[in-house]
Amino acid sequence: MTDAEGEPNSWYDVVVIGAGPVGENVADRARAAGLSTAVIESELIGGECSYWACMPSKALLRPVVARADARRVPGLSGAVQGPLDADAVLAHRDEQTSHWKDDGQVGWLESIGADIYRGMGRLTGVRQVSVTAGDGSVRHLGARHAVAVCTGSRAVVPGLTGIDDVRPWTSREATSAKEVPGRLVVVGGGVVGVEMATVWQGLGAQVTMLIRGGGLLPKMEPFAGELVAEALTEAGARILTGVSVTAVHRAGQDGPVTVELDSGESLESDEILFATGRAPRTDDLGLDTVGLEPGSWLSVDDSCRVQGTDWLYAVGDVNHRALLTHQGKYQARIAGAAITARAQETPLETDPWGAHSATADHAAVPQVVFTDPEAASVGLTLAEAEAAGRRVRAVDHDLAAVAGSGLYAQGYKGRARMIVDLDREILLGVTFVGPGIGELLHSATVAVAGEVPIDRLWHAVPAYPTISEVWLRLLEAYRG
Repeated sequence: MTDAEGEPNSWYDVVVIGAGPVGENVADRARAAGLSTAVIESELIGGECSYWACMPSKALLRPVVARADARRVPGLSGAVQGPLDADAVLAHRDEQTSHWKDDGQVGWLESIGADIYRGMGRLTGVRQVSVTAGDGSVRHLGARHAVAVCTGSRAVVPGLTGIDDVRPWTSREATSAKEVPGRLVVVGGGVVGVEMATVWQGLGAQVTMLIRGGGLLPKMEPFAGELVAEALTEAGARILTGVSVTAVHRAGQDGPVTVELDSGESLESDEILFATGRAPRTDDLGLDTVGLEPGSWLSVDDSCRVQGTDWLYAVGDVNHRALLTHQGKYQARIAGAAITARAQETPLETDPWGAHSATADHAAVPQVVFTDPEAASVGLTLAEAEAAGRRVRAVDHDLAAVAGSGLYAQGYKGRARMIVDLDREILLGVTFVGPGIGELLHSATVAVAGEVPIDRLWHAVPAYPTISEVWLRLLEAYRG
């Protein structure tokens, strides 16, 4: 089906490499505009989020957090003191991942009229992509208007002595494990580290966290990591800060893992999870054929078009702007609209907050960490705002002092902070930490993305008695 020259067998308006949530959304926006679209995927349609990240991790976390909440409710706490049914939790996780089968996702892509190609997609030149199938056969596709790279990122495992023999967990193994390990060492204190520590400690493992820095969740306000660390410790986890792993060893094929630390201490565990960062899936993408460096993050403008090109887009994790599924899907909507406008030769709206500008990547990135307590933030932290030279004020409030929090849980612990731009009197960032605050974040996202003036927020009356009443308390503290 291919000729010797590698000329395209088939032409499309848009070719998308990678069929995770980001690639699916680029394809959806292109097809909605009437552009013919091909989607290439080497693994499961639906990508990392559906099978090894967002969906399985949240399915595992929900019972752990729900039990913790229930234990704080008078009249209910006594009924939920026993262990979780780990088999039932893992079975529910399997259902949420469709048992790692992608039939439903395939059906959806087909329903919008996108053509699916199974295999490894690689750039072979300007607007040209090859697809190598599992049987070794190759097809060549051409793109009239755009190629969108949506291949995501992969977990980074450090090159330590003994690492290959240990067979370490990454986020994939941590979310798809078939049984609860007796002991688990978690290396890293970011989002993956704290969520997986919460899961496996809650399901009965003895968890030890090894943190190179001074605390958990270093990209959030300091109090977020402090409150999560306090709760993990109370749940039985051990957290060591200021330490690094120097070597790892596994006894035999399935024996325990010995973890050597730079402090001279050694630990023994049944499994070890490295949650120590991500790298772009661009190593084997053919970037060198279009003058780009294999294995690199791809720099883009706010329409997600790769710098220096007029046809190549990098959407989602590969552009390193905001490594979050929902943010990648947002970029996909922006990129899809930009591809369409350029294909139809209509003017682009690239000013901040325009239809073809992913401004939220800079100013209003929301994130929820689904631990106990939950940690949620949008926009800038105090440190980030000050580093950017903004004249700001941080306003804090104890979430436990809000009536709705006391009704939600006995002994409620939490904190809220808003960062006010003193020159414009708008919010640059908001952080909440506490049980049940994940659903509170979108109100903050609307305020930050909408640049709603403080004077107008004063008229947004929170219902009583809800945790949302913290908004009133924050505004009162600011206005005096």
